[in-house]
Amino acid sequence: MILLDTCTLLWLVAGSDRLPTTAREWLRDGAGEIFVSAISAFEIGIKQRKGKLTLPMDAERWFAGALEFHGLSEVPVDSRIAVRSTQLPPLHADPCDRMIVATAQLLGLTILTPDPGIAAYPGAETAW
Repeated sequence: MILLDTCTLLWLVAGSDRLPTTAREWLRDGAGEIFVSAISAFEIGIKQRKGKLTLPMDAERWFAGALEFHGLSEVPVDSRIAVRSTQLPPLHADPCDRMIVATAQLLGLTILTPDPGIAAYPGAETAW
């Protein structure tokens, strides 16, 4: 089962050629078992609000539409994920990425990401 990091989700929805063939295969083969953390909605909303990301609609509708169109399942951030993210070694300064790592660790998911900072976490299984 796969957990998308935020940039992978953005690239998937945009149809970006930044997704390598191997990542596209993971997405195709993982149909029905592809997850996105709710923290990605937070990160996308923040980026849109700061003007660092342009979307054709507000972030809430965009995120819901992305999940529905691509058949993705949302993983809520609960207290176990929140606490686990604070217990990770300080390898990555981005708290959203730390939440994604914690989510994957607790749920036994492989993170689809190009981010070497995420891949550096012990116990984080990544693919790209």
